[in-house]
Amino acid sequence: MLKYIPSLTDTVIEEIPDRVTLAVEVTNCRGNCPGCHSPFLRQDIGEELTEARIDALVADNYGINCFLFLGEGNDTDALFRLARHIKRAYPGVETAVFSGRDRVEDSFYEIFDYVKTGPYIEARGPLNNPNTNQRLYYHRNDITQRFWRRGLDHSDTGKLK
Repeated sequence: MLKYIPSLTDTVIEEIPDRVTLAVEVTNCRGNCPGCHSPFLRQDIGEELTEARIDALVADNYGINCFLFLGEGNDTDALFRLARHIKRAYPGVETAVFSGRDRVEDSFYEIFDYVKTGPYIEARGPLNNPNTNQRLYYHRNDITQRFWRRGLDHSDTGKLK
């Protein structure tokens, strides 16, 4: 079973390049990243994410073209089943997963269009910092550099100089 926090589900444009993304915060995170912005997601909290719930979320968020699982949770089979459901039911909607692990199994790249790897390391920064250890892959191709915009001061939160 995969659980998520309904109140934190939102449509975003900054997580996946060139996509209007429905971002779903998955709980039961197996990571323990120092400086984690959401340590409560390690807990067994939230509601079950099901195919029917995904259908309702997609219907309520017309215009999305990507569905992002922010975390893997603790049930890979359920994660993969839900991603396959999205691909079958919504051919124009790509799938994405953010993993805090350095590496994921090849099966992740077969199921998800976008895969983000790497634990958050505060000193190295997020994806918009060229020093980051995190990587975002699109069909196995590293597209992390798309977050590195010229004219940004990457020493802090990516504010314009």
